[in-house]
Amino acid sequence: MNTLIRLHHTAAGALERADWLLPTLARFLFAAILLVYFWKSALTKLGDGVFGLFSPSVGAYAQIFPRATEAAGYDLSQFGPFHWAVVVAGTWGELLLPALILLGLFTRLAALGMIGFVVVMTLTDLYGHGVISEPASLGAWFDGTPGSIILDQRALWIFLLVTLVIKGAGPLSLDRVLSPAR
Repeated sequence: MNTLIRLHHTAAGALERADWLLPTLARFLFAAILLVYFWKSALTKLGDGVFGLFSPSVGAYAQIFPRATEAAGYDLSQFGPFHWAVVVAGTWGELLLPALILLGLFTRLAALGMIGFVVVMTLTDLYGHGVISEPASLGAWFDGTPGSIILDQRALWIFLLVTLVIKGAGPLSLDRVLSPAR
């Protein structure tokens, strides 16, 4: 029994000293699971041509302000500078924040920004797109069904991002390259 306990303590001690492992795995999983998802979503929001970054598509407004866009008859001239700024910031955030996490540059700040993005995205899905009235998509914690789109998935996304906020980017990152020697 003592041998088993010593083996356990040795393995646990080695894992505790491997503080590079958790942030490295978190960035890898973010890239493997969420990076392309967010980039594809951002690309649907871009307008035509070179200035598409500054001239979002109708779909961008419909995704971010679904009820207002429908009420305006999908006429973008009905929207003011506030709506434009929110849509452009959301589009840029969806492009830049995942890229920063991928590169490991300003990782803690980028992950914090992504948490805010996921919260706003979730609220928009729930109330703007009406998912709140679809219990199957909304899901419920502790229900024994881990595949609900909103509560289960988004909680895991945020946990992954919180890991990066707390632990940083890890050793394979621009944050580490640009930081002063420890």
